[in-house]
Amino acid sequence: MPSSPIAGGFRLFKLFGITVYLHFTWFLVAAYEIQTRRGDYSSVMWNVAEYVTLFAIVLTHEFGHALACRSVGGQAQAFLGLPHVLAVTLPFLNLPLDTDLHRYLHTIAYINAGLLIFNILPIYPLDGGQIVQALLWFVMGRGRSLMVATVIGMLGALGIGTLAILSQNYWFIVLAIFAGYQAWRGFTVARIMRHNESLPRRAGLKCPNCRTAPPVGTFWYCSNCRHPFDIFERSGICPNCGTAHRVAACPSCRKVSPLSAWMGLAPTAPPPPPMPLPPLPPRSPFSSAPPPPPPL
Repeated sequence: MPSSPIAGGFRLFKLFGITVYLHFTWFLVAAYEIQTRRGDYSSVMWNVAEYVTLFAIVLTHEFGHALACRSVGGQAQAFLGLPHVLAVTLPFLNLPLDTDLHRYLHTIAYINAGLLIFNILPIYPLDGGQIVQALLWFVMGRGRSLMVATVIGMLGALGIGTLAILSQNYWFIVLAIFAGYQAWRGFTVARIMRHNESLPRRAGLKCPNCRTAPPVGTFWYCSNCRHPFDIFERSGICPNCGTAHRVAACPSCRKVSPLSAWMGLAPTAPPPPPMPLPPLPPRSPFSSAPPPPPPL
C-alpha cells in the first residue's frame, strides 16, 4: 500500500522504503529553541546543533518502530515525526553548566532520559499505552483492548492537565490536549472495531493471514465501478458491472489474499498486485482492489 500524505505533516524524504513526514509543531519547537534558549549558549549554532540532534533522536526512535514492524511481517511505509516528548523536557533545561559542550551533552542526555521515562507511561497513544493494549489484546481481543487502553490514556491526559493547571505549566497543558485528543481518536476507532467484531461471520472461510472469518455484508468495493458488495457472497463478481475479482482484503488485518486462500486452497497462480485500500470510515469498507482476470 503506497504511502499517502499525512495530515499536519510535510514530506521530507524516503529511506528503506519508508516515507518520513515532519509535523508542523517541529517549527514551534525550533522557535522555542532558537529564541527562548539562545542565551544558554555563547553561540546560537549550539542551539541549532541541539535542535538537529533532538530531531535525529526522534527519527531514530521512529525508524526503530517501523523496522521492527517489518521484521515480524507488518507493513510500515510512512511515519510522522512528533516532538511531543520535547515539550516535557525542554522547559526544565535551565541548569548552569561550565562550557557549551558540557551543556550540550547534558541537554541531550536529559532529553534521552525524558524520552524513555515519558514514553513508557501507560497513556495511549504513547508506547507505554500501546504496550498495555498489546498485552490486553491476548485476553480481551483487539477492539476491547484498544478501548480500555484509550480510556486509560484519557484519564492520564486528565491527570497531566490537572498537574499543568496546578503548576501553571503551559507546555503540560499543550501536552495534555494532544494526549487527550489522540486517546479520543483511538477510542472512536475502538468503537468501530467493537461494532465490526459483533457482525455475523461467514462460516467456512478464514483469512489466511490472521485466521479471522470475514463479516457478512458489503464491506468491499469493486475495483472498476467502486460499488460496495459482498465479495464472498458473489464469488468475486461485482453485481453492478460484472467485474471479476480474484483477491480480497481482510477487514481485520487488511492483508490482501486470493479468494482461494480464504477457502484453504492453494492459489493456482500468483495474485495480481492490488490497488490501495481505502481509509477506514465508520462502516469500514475495504477494497478488494484486483484487476480483471486475463482473457481465456
